[in-house]
Amino acid sequence: MAFLTWYECAFILKSMIVGERGQVTIPKEIRDQFGLVPETEVEFRVVKGAIVLRKAPKKLNLAKWKGRCGKTFASLGYSSVDKFVDEVRGR
Repeated sequence: MAFLTWYECAFILKSMIVGERGQVTIPKEIRDQFGLVPETEVEFRVVKGAIVLRKAPKKLNLAKWKGRCGKTFASLGYSSVDKFVDEVRGR
């Protein structure tokens, strides 16, 4: 991750006060620019001695896909996806 540029620091230099419960308000311009709406998950990192907040990457919900390929693989003669993967990999 590259360190911050001068125009990114312009926002950071705005003074904010940490509340009793460790909360701060993210300026509206920044929330709008990065799509930070209520319930948006964010991450905190320490980069070169600075605290960096970033929008957390979306997590894929793979559970909804479980079992979707079973019939297709069965029609190809495989008893499971694992058997197909093993054959493709030459095992």
